[in-house]
Amino acid sequence: MSITTLPEGDWIRGISIKQPWATSIVVGAKTIENRAQHWLWRGWLLVHASQQIEWPALRWPHVARAVRNRDLPTGAVIAVARLTGCHQDPDGAPPCTPWAQPGQWHLELADVQELALPIPARGQLGPWKPAGPLIDQVLQQLPDLRP
Repeated sequence: MSITTLPEGDWIRGISIKQPWATSIVVGAKTIENRAQHWLWRGWLLVHASQQIEWPALRWPHVARAVRNRDLPTGAVIAVARLTGCHQDPDGAPPCTPWAQPGQWHLELADVQELALPIPARGQLGPWKPAGPLIDQVLQQLPDLRP
């Protein structure tokens, strides 16, 4: 399936996430991603594991359980997920999940699909538009992925 058969541009974005947080999303343990700014965009996201690993995070029990016996690939797209919403927890309210950081915006992720083979790629800060060849490589592994 070629990108030329899909709507151009606005149906998919990329998000770069440090490890082990990216793998925690892939395995379904982490259903939100913490960000400093609100995101209006909704739809499919390429989950890109950035080059950096936050080693101290591996000591956090939620993370340790989520990534146990898993590789932590870096510099690659490792999954796709649907961004369904973005919220902040109200002041004084308990966090929406154990993964939520107070004062941050929580990107709500669903329908996570892991890629069998990580695809080497460069990410960016904030939401980014993936190039056609990268989307083509994702569609080779997930041919039923659609806007």
